[in-house]
Amino acid sequence: MAVTVKSARELGLMRDSGKILAEVHAKLGEFVKPGISTLEIDQLGEKLIRGYDCVPNFLHYNGYPASICVSVNDEVVHGIPKASRILQEGDIVSLDAGLIYKGYHSDAARTYPVGKVSEEAQLLIDRTKQSFFEGIKMAVAGNHLYDISNRIDDYISQFGYGIVTDLVGHGIGTHLHEDPQIPNFRQKKKGIKLCAGMTLAIEPMINIGRSDVEWLDDDWTVVTEDGTYSAHYENTIAITPDGEPEILTLL
Repeated sequence: MAVTVKSARELGLMRDSGKILAEVHAKLGEFVKPGISTLEIDQLGEKLIRGYDCVPNFLHYNGYPASICVSVNDEVVHGIPKASRILQEGDIVSLDAGLIYKGYHSDAARTYPVGKVSEEAQLLIDRTKQSFFEGIKMAVAGNHLYDISNRIDDYISQFGYGIVTDLVGHGIGTHLHEDPQIPNFRQKKKGIKLCAGMTLAIEPMINIGRSDVEWLDDDWTVVTEDGTYSAHYENTIAITPDGEPEILTLL
């Protein structure tokens, strides 16, 4: 699949898709608290998405059984919601969600504290989020793709965290996953040159401990190999002609 450059009309539809997803995330974030199940989060997410006359793009994607990926503590991504998984005070929970609006996808993730969390956990959440904003400083037409990767790595490496290397960001548009792949760690090559109209899902996944991950027996849930907490932050962005990337999945 070649990297696609969106027309003004397509960017308008992706902007609408992203705004709806941002609203869904805002409502999900308000819902997170000790005592709720990860299944309840998924059920609310699907209800919200369908309430906007959109389709949850994760549901049944390559067999994934839910609309919202709900990953707790050492779960990096793709956690499967369960009625038996109850959020506890001090947990952190990553919610990865996406939807299709008039044929165009949006994709975004947030990590939330559940009640009062440790300083170490809160710093991980905050620094993972900031690494996204550091990375998109380089998401400028004329720069190269891996300028984004290297900036994220430069920011995160000072804290001694592990950057997940088995999973990366991606292009997005009429498909959930399009070219190019976008690593969150340093690259030796430059990568493609960025140009206006490209739309990208940039998503740092950062572990307190080592970068190593493994897949559970459900073939979906990715966890840290050393059992330490992991955080995830993602937005869909558009490369613009005026130098500043546009974040499509923030209100």
